[in-house]
Amino acid sequence: MEDQVINRRIVELQVEHRDLDDVIARLTALPGHDELQLRRLKKKKLQIKDQILQLQIQLVPDIPA
Repeated sequence: MEDQVINRRIVELQVEHRDLDDVIARLTALPGHDELQLRRLKKKKLQIKDQILQLQIQLVPDIPA
C-alpha cells in the first residue's frame, strides 16, 4: 500500500518537473527574460528531481551486505 502512495507521488513530481521544464524553455525564449526567476525555477526543478530520487530509493528493497 505504501508503495502505491510513493509511486503516485513520484508521478505527481515527474509531471511538475516536466511542467517546470516547459516554463523554463518558454521563459528562456523570451527576449529580456528575468534571470532571477529563471534561476529560481531551475533550483525548484532540481529540488523536485532530488525528491523523486529519494522516493525511488524508498521503493528499492535493501540488499543485505
